[in-house]
Amino acid sequence: MDSKLMAGTAEMLILEVVSQGRSYGYAIVQTVTVRSGGGVDLKEGSLYPALHRLERRKLLSSSWGEVDGRRRKYYKLTAAGRSILASKRQEWLRFASGVNGVLGVECGLA
Repeated sequence: MDSKLMAGTAEMLILEVVSQGRSYGYAIVQTVTVRSGGGVDLKEGSLYPALHRLERRKLLSSSWGEVDGRRRKYYKLTAAGRSILASKRQEWLRFASGVNGVLGVECGLA
């Protein structure tokens, strides 16, 4: 995916994945890849700065955990994050619908 398009959507995708339950960096990337059918490639170089921005803005909270002797930083959606995600989701759906209309493409997502 074009990096300019990705820049505007990475935070929304991260919030969406974490809204399903607490997660860590690699798992977030894998979930985005699987759920997008490989169409969205979230790179570590954009993932971790986005996670840190979202945490600074209090949209995510984090805690350390250990699995099989490996420490991982887990992220959880906050109430503020849930509210922002709902707003971003609606904004994206309006935008995608408009673009699809211009392209003459029907999309059954809502």
